[in-house]
Order: sequence, then structure tokens, then C-alpha cells
Amino acid sequence: MNMEHQQILKWLLEGDVSIQYQVNRDLLDHEDLSLQKRIANEGWGKQFLSKRKKSGHWGDDFYQPKWISTHYTLLDLRNLNLSPTNKVVQETIAMVLACGKSKDGGIPLGPSTQVHSDVCVNGMFLNYASYFRADEKELNSVVDGILQEKMADGGFNCMSTRSGAVHSSLHSTISVLEGFTTFLKSGYTYRKKEIQLAIKSAEEFILQHQLFLSDHTGEIIRKDFLKTPYPCRWKYDILRALDYFQFAKRKWDSRMEPAIEVLLKKRNKDLTWNVQAKHPGNVHFEMEKAGKPSRWNTLRVLRILKHFNI
Repeated sequence: MNMEHQQILKWLLEGDVSIQYQVNRDLLDHEDLSLQKRIANEGWGKQFLSKRKKSGHWGDDFYQPKWISTHYTLLDLRNLNLSPTNKVVQETIAMVLACGKSKDGGIPLGPSTQVHSDVCVNGMFLNYASYFRADEKELNSVVDGILQEKMADGGFNCMSTRSGAVHSSLHSTISVLEGFTTFLKSGYTYRKKEIQLAIKSAEEFILQHQLFLSDHTGEIIRKDFLKTPYPCRWKYDILRALDYFQFAKRKWDSRMEPAIEVLLKKRNKDLTWNVQAKHPGNVHFEMEKAGKPSRWNTLRVLRILKHFNI
């Protein structure tokens, strides 16, 4: 390890305790559970948890308003890698599940989704609910609802039940992949083989697009996909996709190369990466400033490069 990389690691380890925990685990191959335990009582984790109301919700309700609702706060806490056994979070997830589900088995966002829930939200919900060890029986209908939304091209699209979309969305597909993969990693076994097949087809859908290119024209699908905001919320970008592939421990695929090249071009001279323009909306607090070197993004890129030996 050269001096520059030592300096980057030192800088990362001066960050929030959640960053320290993931740097040790993902870059230094040393999972320090004492660091993980501290996330609830220090820094960002403590700040998020302190915003919880007596009702058990954050914001106004499960999904309102963005990005300070219960849903997105739980997603933030999952991405911090708060202890999976945190009782406060487990209580809120159990409360959400006890409030009832849509007819398709998913989590309703409001009156308009009592029949068809949103597959993006179900994927994100499955991600954090599985991570925080929710009752598997309560998650089975969410899994059922997601699986029935699988499209012919292998991915998912929340607009299929709203406007009749027939082509999968990268936004929806990445959320489902994160949810299904965390579900299996957490030891749940319900419809395991079908989930594994859905993961395989959804990953192939992303790879067919080389993570951001049209499979028909080769043009960039959306320039926003090349930006590196954080938190990602429900939105797709190439850094989120590559971080998913390393999380899922997938082998290198040459179709990832164009996205890797884009990320490497974004590297600063001091070997850090910035947070680019953030997704607008309410926030509990700013973890990092847009346009400035980001410990989140530097960590995420470095663990991708380490996993793929780049």
C-alpha cells in the first residue's frame, strides 16, 4: 500500500463511525463489531434515531414527506449498517407490517396503492426489513408481490401497474436486486430458487445495458445515471449499480467496464470522489455537501475496485 492510499484510508477513518465500520470491514478485511455497536449512539446514526417521533414514525408517516419519512429514514439507517438487532428500528418495521398490506401483498403508500403497491418501495422495504431481521412470514407476501411484477425482459418497473409499461426500469430493478439479495443474505429461504432466478435475470438486464447504455442504440439512457449523488434514494446510478454487484459478490463482467471508466474519470487528484448534485427534498440533516470530497462515495468506489481487483 503506497503513501497516497494510506492517506486516503486515514482520511476515511476520521469520518463518521458508520464509515469507520465499513472501511474496516470492506477495505481492511476486519469487521469490528464494537464500531457497529457505536453507530446508534454517535454521529449520523444517533441523529437519525433522534428524529423518531412518539408515534414510531419519522416525518409524517411511512412515505411522507421525502426524504424524512419512515421509509427513507429506515433505508438510510440500513445503509449506515446500524446493528441489525436494533430494537427501535425493529419496532417501527413491525408496526408498518401490522398496519396492513395492499391486495398484491406489498406495502401501501396511501389510499391510491391499496390494490397495487409500488415495486420500487417493496424492493427497498425488503432490503431494510430483511437486514433488520423482520419476521419472515410477514415478508412472504412482499416477496410474492415483487415476483409477480417480474417483466419479460428480466427486470422490474413500478409503472407496469400504473401506465402499462412493458420495458423494465433500471430504477426499479436495482431496488429489487438490493432487496432480494439482502433477503437471501439474511438467511430467509421463502421461494429461494425463484428469487435466485429473478436476481439472475435482473442482473442480466442491467448488464445488457452496460449499466447505462441503450441496448438498441448504444446511446446513454440518461445522463443522470452517470452522476454520483448520495444518498441514492429510489434512483439508479452507475455507482449504486456497481456497489450492488460487489455487495452481491459477483464476478467481473466486461460489460461493467464502461461504467468503471466513467467512475475513474471522476476521481479527484487527491484520490477522493465527490458527492455530485443531490436529489432535492427534505432531509433530517446533511451528511455531506454536494461538490465536495465524499467519504461515502470514496468508500463505495474503493470497495468496488478492491472487489474487482482493479
